[in-house]
Order: sequence, then C-alpha cells, then structure tokens
Amino acid sequence: MDLLQSYTDKSDGEDEEQKPTSTSSTPSSPDSSPPRIPLPSKSSAPKVDDTMLALTVADRNRALHKPIDPAQHAVAFNPTYDQLWAPIYGPAHPYAKDGIAQGMRNHKLGFVENAAIEPFIFDEQYNTFHKYGYAADPSASAGNNYIGDLDALQKNNGVSVYNIPQHEQKKRKLEKKKEVTEHEENDPSSDDVDVDVSEVENPASEEWLRKNRKSPWAGKKEGLQTELTEEQKKYAEEYAEKKAEKERGGGGDKTEVVTDKSTFHGKEERDYQGRSWIAPPKDVKATNDHCYIPKRWVHTWSGHTKGVSAIRFFPKHGNLLLSAGMDTKVKIWDVFNSGKCMRTYMGHSKAVRDISFSNDGTKFLSAGYDKNIKYWDTETGKVISTFSTGKIPYVVKLNPDDDKQNILLAGMSDKKIVQWDMNTGQITQEYDQHLGAVNTITFVDNNRRFVTSSDDKSLRVWEFGIPVVIKYISEPHMHSMPSIALHPNSNWLAAQSLDNQILIYSTRERFQLNKKKRFAGHIVAGYACQVNFSPDGRFVMSGDGEGKCWFWDWKSCKVFRTLKCHEGVCIGCEWHPLEQSKVATCGWDGMIKYW
Repeated sequence: MDLLQSYTDKSDGEDEEQKPTSTSSTPSSPDSSPPRIPLPSKSSAPKVDDTMLALTVADRNRALHKPIDPAQHAVAFNPTYDQLWAPIYGPAHPYAKDGIAQGMRNHKLGFVENAAIEPFIFDEQYNTFHKYGYAADPSASAGNNYIGDLDALQKNNGVSVYNIPQHEQKKRKLEKKKEVTEHEENDPSSDDVDVDVSEVENPASEEWLRKNRKSPWAGKKEGLQTELTEEQKKYAEEYAEKKAEKERGGGGDKTEVVTDKSTFHGKEERDYQGRSWIAPPKDVKATNDHCYIPKRWVHTWSGHTKGVSAIRFFPKHGNLLLSAGMDTKVKIWDVFNSGKCMRTYMGHSKAVRDISFSNDGTKFLSAGYDKNIKYWDTETGKVISTFSTGKIPYVVKLNPDDDKQNILLAGMSDKKIVQWDMNTGQITQEYDQHLGAVNTITFVDNNRRFVTSSDDKSLRVWEFGIPVVIKYISEPHMHSMPSIALHPNSNWLAAQSLDNQILIYSTRERFQLNKKKRFAGHIVAGYACQVNFSPDGRFVMSGDGEGKCWFWDWKSCKVFRTLKCHEGVCIGCEWHPLEQSKVATCGWDGMIKYW
C-alpha cells in the first residue's frame, strides 16, 4: 500500500509540474497539437559489427603495398599496376617448376626487372665489387648506402675502380716502371735499357708484349714468320690450282678429260671421183610439190645410249641427218644409201641441248649443258671454235643470211641472248630484256628481225643488232613456248604452247595472234616438243609427251593422223626437205625413226 501511495504521490507531482507549462503555452498557440511522447529511434538496416569493418579497412591499406598472391583466385580490391607486375615472392607456384607463373615470365630464366641504370655505372659498380668487395646499393633511396665489405669501404675511402685518386695512379706508374727496369737488368739480351712508360702501357708495342708474355697476344709476331708445314704447303698449292682453273672458265677436272675428237664410221671419206661423203647426190630433187602424210615406219637409227634431244636434216637436200644426244655425243646419219651412222662428234662433257647447221651444211653448231657452244666442221669432225659465257646455252642459231654466216646467236639460261662474231671470237651484242631463260630464236622478215620466246611466258621481237624490243607479246592466258617454227611462206609462226595447243602468230608488222587457227589434241605440258611444217605448208606436225607424232591440216586445223612413234617422249620431228612423204622423229628412248 505504501508503494502504491508513493507512486500516486509521484504522479500527482508530475501533473502539477506539467500544468503551468500547458497554461503558459495555451494562450501563445491555441491550435497547437497535443503533447508528443518521445520514442526511441530505430534503424531498418541490419546490425553491423564496426570492429570487423575497421580491421578490413586496415587490411586493405596494407594490401595496397604488398604484391598479389598468384594462388589467389579473386581480388577484393582494385590493385595497382605495380602490384600486378611485381615479382612473385613467397612459396612456390603450384603450376610452375621454378615457382614463377608462366604469365609473369619475361625471360627464359624467370622474371627480370628493368633497372634504369646506365651501363657505365653498372660496369663501374660490378668491377668495384669484384675488385674491392663493396658496391653502391642501387635499391637504396639515398646514394650513400653500400653493400659488401664495409671495412674495405672505409679503408679505400669509398673509391671505385674508375675514379682512382691521382696519387694512387702515380704510385702504380712507378711500380710498373720499377718492374720493367728489374726485368731489363735480368735480361742482358735486350738493347734498350731506357724504357718509355707509354710504350709499356701500349699493347701494340714490343715492350708490352715482352712484359705480358702470358697474354693471349704474346709472341704473335714471331708466330706469323714460321714456315708452313708440308701439309699446309700441299693444301695451298691445290687451292691455287683450283682457283686458276675457275678463272680460266673450265669446269674442273671434267674439262681435262673430254677432248674434242671425232670418229668416222663410213667406208671411205671420199669416193672414186674425190667427192666428200657429205656431198649431196646431184640427181635428187623434189618429185612434186605436194606433200603426203607418212603411213608406215621405214627405218630406225639407234646409236645413242641415252635420249635424243634434237634432230636436223642436212640443208636443202636432206641426204644426212644430224642428231644431238643426252649421252654427250652428236651423230650424223646417212639417209639415202646405207642408213648407217657416218660420224660421231665427241667434245661435250654433258648432254647436248641443241644443234644447228650452217646454210651450206659444211659446218654446224652444238650447245651442251657443259655451258659450251662448239662450232664443228661437218666433214672432218674438227672443232673450229668454242664459245662460253659460263651459263647454259638453250638454243643456238646462225644468222640465215649468206653474208652473215659468221654471226652466232645463243639464248642463255641467264635470260640473255648473246651475239658472237665467230671470226674474232668476241661478243658483239647482248639482248637482255627477258625475265627467264631463253628457249627459241626464230628469224623473220627477211632475217632483219628475230622472235625469241622464254620461260617468262612472253614473246619478244628484236631488230637484228639492236638490243631493244620492238614488239612485246605477253597475255595473262599465255603459257611458256619452248618451240617455234616458221611457216614455209614466212607469214606465220607456229608456237608450241605448254597448255597443250599450238598457237599461230602473224609475222607481219603487228605480230598478232591468229585466233581462228589453233591446233590441239596432243599432250605436251612439261615437254619442249618440237613443232614443224611440211615443205608445202599444208600440214603442221608435232611430237607429244606420250610418244606420238601428230599431224594437222593447216587450213581446217583438224587432226589428220597420229602415229605412235616412241616409247617415251617424242621430242623432235622433222619433215624431209625433198622427199615429200617422209618424216624423221626422235625420242627420249634413244631412237631416231624414219617414216
């Protein structure tokens, strides 16, 4: 009861205290709201532990200065560039043998930091450390911090190898001088007692050599004056011989082995009337002007041990047939009488590439892969002259004019056409415009011009004697043309194109392609099969890669006949100049066949 009494008393006292305030406030604001009871403030946010937050901030500040752990998969803050690229410290990385992650490497031995130190300063500190045992600490912010032997540092007064004080230098010079004088006294053979200090310090001087006998240069001067041993002398002589051979333009020992010689295989070189064996029979002449396609195989000349690369009939009469073999030999065969080999010409050390008769047939040219061009006398088999530029000749031609039979043109493997005067043996002109090895030379327009084809898939027309192209034929669809023949009427050129067709070009001013005439059906891709015309111009013929000989009609461009001639490639074919229905073919099987 007493408690209740005290409680009521207390509440009455509170009411009395509140009354004067209410009375005093009523007159001042009659519309005022009823008195508000203050409530404790509440937040809808969850309770947060402040201590943990403070620790996290502290950790973050600390993390800003330490490198990232490579094993850590997530980073809870934005690291700086320096932290990302800092070298890894601490325990080994689980995925690298030497504890360095692959991405952190910039050198095969690990991570190398760039240091902005001048090479001279680095060398100075490096050498100082190796000599005195102390060096400046590059990582220290102040320049006076040193690492290494601090006692030696104090003793030497912090000197480096590159800034020895003046008195130290003088001391060293005196010591050197003393050493030299002592050496001179001990060595009575030396003439000069007074030694210049500068000579001692100069490595090029004799004094320096004497003093530094153990240096790698010591005694070099004496070493040069020693005599060569027998072995060295022998080697020097062999080298000198080889060099002299090269300068002469010879092909080494092969040129010594192959001597120019010829063997006559006939019964006698002159008949009872004193006529030479190469003289054509007087009674032979063309029976009529009409040519016919051959039907059967008449004769075989077999004497070459390897393939035959080219054949040529004796000019105008065709009583002899010249053949160039890959067995390095050139042979001439009788056509009219015995059908045997009449003479063999041996002078090349490698396969013979091309042959060409002079106008009267008494002489001929041969070009071989031994880089030589030889000019032979057909009758006697002697070599009149040899020409070479050190490059392989692919085609040889004499100027067809009777008054220019001394001028030789050769298409070379080095993209040039070289012109020789055979009387003097001098090169008189070089036609140098092609971009590939030259394959053919064909004279046109009364021998005032000539057309050349090349591996660069172009045709070029030249004025004879002037090394400037007057017509350049090159189209995107053109292929290389390794064989070209002139039509008997001299108005057309037949070019064997390596896309298995024969193209016809005009020899008039414009050298246009005749799009209406095109001979196809044979397979010659990759082979330089010869193309040729019949003497009356009615037929075109060509060998092919399968050993066949193809005949086309000139007017209709249709295939007239094919003959299976050889086992390998039928590389060459020639129509007899007088006997209208006879053709000779040669192939890589070593056979020459007469049809």
